[in-house]
Amino acid sequence: MSTATLTVDLGALTANWSALAAMGRAEAAAVVKADAYGLGAARVGRALAKAGARTFFVAVTEEGAALRQALGPGPVIYILSGHMAGDADMLGDMDLTPILNSLDQLIRHLEALPGHPFGLQLDTGMHRLGMEPSEWTAVRDIALAQSPQLIISHLACADDLGAAMNTDQLATFRQMTAGLDCPLSLANTGGILLDRAYHFDVTRPGIGMYGGMPFEKARPVVSLDIPVIQCRDVAPGDAVGYGRAWTARRPSRIATLSAGYADGILRCLGDRAAVWADDVRCPVVGRISMDLIGIDVTDTSRDPKSVALLGPLQGIDTLADAAGTIGYEILTSMSARYTRRYLG
Repeated sequence: MSTATLTVDLGALTANWSALAAMGRAEAAAVVKADAYGLGAARVGRALAKAGARTFFVAVTEEGAALRQALGPGPVIYILSGHMAGDADMLGDMDLTPILNSLDQLIRHLEALPGHPFGLQLDTGMHRLGMEPSEWTAVRDIALAQSPQLIISHLACADDLGAAMNTDQLATFRQMTAGLDCPLSLANTGGILLDRAYHFDVTRPGIGMYGGMPFEKARPVVSLDIPVIQCRDVAPGDAVGYGRAWTARRPSRIATLSAGYADGILRCLGDRAAVWADDVRCPVVGRISMDLIGIDVTDTSRDPKSVALLGPLQGIDTLADAAGTIGYEILTSMSARYTRRYLG
């Protein structure tokens, strides 16, 4: 096989969701936007539904329609981008619930789909999506008269336990929703871990389900094994790859891997990253090419047939640190070219 194999442990993923759900008495939804963070929304969504998830969040209506086809009728699927122009037929036909973010979206929804369920998002300080306090004051009575299914906001600094922004947003959310009997939702993975005060009625586990920080107790979900195409010896002074970016300082054995930045392996990783051949760490050498990566296998006992970029010895956050990014980007960059294997 010449393509890398991405293995998704659905048992670990659902165990992570269950662990986050057990941290409070709120209903635990599941965030499966961006094709379940790159891991396949259909397979991930069905596994979570089997584990007990009844509420899902995606980014856009098209994602919601695909998820509905995978899950069938029953589960609630919220659309975080709200009701965009041209969405009415798909929202109605596929039984999708938009999270309305503005007065314009509220008017569009009530005119196009009267009586169709919806939720609302309030901006409590992140200034990204949702109604700001002044807008909410103006439309609150009209919106509440239509019985929204859920009112949410989003935390900007939930992965920083000591951030004052967390308590500021909590206070603002409480103030903006005071006296309401509508279900409320504020906590993403980081919010779940902050404190039960952030949980309200529905929590929204995302990155923690997929094995990422800040959920330190998460079970690893993803492994990525890349086949070796060729191995060669290089002498001291020989260069490897484009631009002569790496030069051997000792007699070295170099393996060329069948993957590159076209597969979502970020080019900026370069010589800051490594792969694993069994229990031996093998540094990346030179620049990452579109389809190929060079690694130093000099210290292995034999030429490997494949190596692991992700797995028990190197998770998504370790790789993200090497790239100067976050685990979310590592996951959502995963290429469709990989052979995908699901466990559980």
